[in-house]
Amino acid sequence: YILFTMIERLAQIDHIKSLLSQNPIVAIIGARQVGKTTITYEIEKHWKAPSTRFDCEDPEDLVRLNEPKLALKNLSGLVIIDEIQRKPDLFPLLRVLVDRENNKATFLILGSASPNLLKQSSESLAGRISYFNLNGFSLIEVGQENESKLWIRGGFPRSYLAQTDKASVTWRKDFIRTFLERDIPQLGFNIPAITLRRFWTMLAHYHGQLWNGSELGRAFGMTHASVKRYVDLLSDALVVWQLKPWFQNIGKRQVKAPKVYIKDSGILHGLLGIETMNGLENHPKIGASWEGFVLSEILGKLSIEPDDAYFWATHAGAELDLLVFVDGHPYGFEVKRTTAPKITPSMKNSLNDLSLKKLFVIHAGEHEFDLNEDIRAIPSHQIHSLSKTHL
Repeated sequence: YILFTMIERLAQIDHIKSLLSQNPIVAIIGARQVGKTTITYEIEKHWKAPSTRFDCEDPEDLVRLNEPKLALKNLSGLVIIDEIQRKPDLFPLLRVLVDRENNKATFLILGSASPNLLKQSSESLAGRISYFNLNGFSLIEVGQENESKLWIRGGFPRSYLAQTDKASVTWRKDFIRTFLERDIPQLGFNIPAITLRRFWTMLAHYHGQLWNGSELGRAFGMTHASVKRYVDLLSDALVVWQLKPWFQNIGKRQVKAPKVYIKDSGILHGLLGIETMNGLENHPKIGASWEGFVLSEILGKLSIEPDDAYFWATHAGAELDLLVFVDGHPYGFEVKRTTAPKITPSMKNSLNDLSLKKLFVIHAGEHEFDLNEDIRAIPSHQIHSLSKTHL
């Protein structure tokens, strides 16, 4: 497991090393079990200076950190602090330590929550910290021949690398249960696991749809405000992502509600009770599942964070699945689960209304080709051919 992860994630390791050479503090942010700790072992192994490691879930390390200044002030080299969201009081101290004239330590901190939730880091460490968001395995890492396996199992390393489909399903079920029963309470939220499980499962059925808090609240039997709080919690815990709407003054009524996606396709399938590819192919959410999977691959390949991505839609029915900006220029992406994509009126509206520099149609076929001079069709298994420098 570790060997595979290290071989396939060298690009991420090199990026993190580069950030460490430029910043006194680097934070690797990612969901539980996504591979953060494994990557730091490889970085630590090749670090040319001394290294020290703390795990805020290890009782012995927590004892060492009872007096955090005493534990950290004399360290040099690389200092790794895992699951730092368990010790938010460390953030102000880290600012003091890295601001010393004689500071000889570089801090690599790992967190299983978004920077929005780790407010102490953004407030105390502004100008001193760089963030690296680590997701699960991507198509470019596992190879295009494994696209279906990655889609059904998701990108969590232990789910994807399980020896059998059954073992993968078991791991994901255990992950969901542990996440709800242990991880959410550790983030400081006192919500019954069974309640949040019901909500997360219901949210899976809204995967890829416009957010309608009132409708979901009625279905779940709670207020709009409570529903919004739950979805924001799951977003901050990095298991859900919200795709923001793009709107501008074009003389058309435009949608201003976000879309909600379960971040990992394997976890989505686990929540929906889908265990095999045959089961997925016969499930009504197959199209939405594939859309979320492809959108995540696109953003990963272009190194664009979800907060910098948008969708666009009008109340008249025109829609664009993904809108991103590269060097200030707008590019559009449509996801079509078909082997023979065609130009639609909605695509033409997107090109004209948004002044897109290029529109890409990601499809389920085998070949890449131009639909016209402004629209190019790309098969999903060739998303790796996308590049910021070639858009």
